[in-house]
Amino acid sequence: MDIADLEFDYDLLVELTETSGVPGYEDRIRDIVRRELEPEVDSLHTDGMGNVVGTIGGETDYSVIVAAHMDEIGFMVRHVTDEGFLQLDALGGWDPRILKAQRVTVHTEDGDLPGVIGSPPPHTMDEEDLEKKAEVEDVHVDLGLDAETVAEQVSVGDLVTTRQRTELLGEHINGKSIDNRVSVFALVEAARAITDPEVTIHFAATVQEEVGLRGAKALGVDVDADLALGIDTTVANDVPGFKAGEYVTTLGEGAGIKLKDSSAITNPKVTRRLRRVADERDITHQPEILPSGGTDTAGIQFAGGAKPAGAISFPTRYLHTPTESVHHADVQACLDLLVAFLETETGTFDYSL
Repeated sequence: MDIADLEFDYDLLVELTETSGVPGYEDRIRDIVRRELEPEVDSLHTDGMGNVVGTIGGETDYSVIVAAHMDEIGFMVRHVTDEGFLQLDALGGWDPRILKAQRVTVHTEDGDLPGVIGSPPPHTMDEEDLEKKAEVEDVHVDLGLDAETVAEQVSVGDLVTTRQRTELLGEHINGKSIDNRVSVFALVEAARAITDPEVTIHFAATVQEEVGLRGAKALGVDVDADLALGIDTTVANDVPGFKAGEYVTTLGEGAGIKLKDSSAITNPKVTRRLRRVADERDITHQPEILPSGGTDTAGIQFAGGAKPAGAISFPTRYLHTPTESVHHADVQACLDLLVAFLETETGTFDYSL
């Protein structure tokens, strides 16, 4: 697989995934979204929480909101020890077992600092240490600096993200924050592709999803759309250790069309139309039933009053780790389905139940 073979803007996807932005501090991503959306939409605004909404006006008053969250899971510095190590508070859902021996970036007021989450060698650990349950509270970041320098440069409240390149891995795209920058990327690609829609489309890049769908919930009140569509990643457990019934989705088998997760049950008529559009356009797709976890779909489905909602999901291996993976063909399928669904929305479909 070569970058030249991809039909989408791989360089933009890399920029979005490698740029940092934790919940509540999505500034760098927001700047990219504004830069990319502004030439493609009729209006662009940012609300008090930091949600970015780009709107393309349609021929009718009927409107659709498409939401994808900008934030990635990360950390906030909660304490700087006398020895110059950083203790962390989690922003989003981390599995502490994967944190040791990770490279990180500490985002301070005066600039970024490289660091590492160290792991003591097993030579000096007894059986009790080796069997101890991992906790985020036990993690320490080592900046390779003396305590006095660390105290001068780092403050409580500074932010920490994992440091990882995005690269092609066979037929996969692998890196940090694929969740959910691949969906933010989809918003931009869809805005580029759609020029004269029948309905008004609000492309919403939301904030603070990883800490409780907070941006989408606020946006669901402020933007009174007639139809809602969430775009996010979902689990692909098609790896050793899981049975087929536990996969949720499988890489390479197309766009995920969400039926439910722990926060939302999608409108069956919206789901059926997504499937119909996919079939008519020969877009590969697969059903998604996520047993645990929620997305912005729920935030915009009922926050401002009940509205029909559906969701398109990017199948992703190793979610909430620094090595998340998506299949290039699934990325293209999700992009194609999103554009096709929006292009064919007339505002006359009956989504009532």
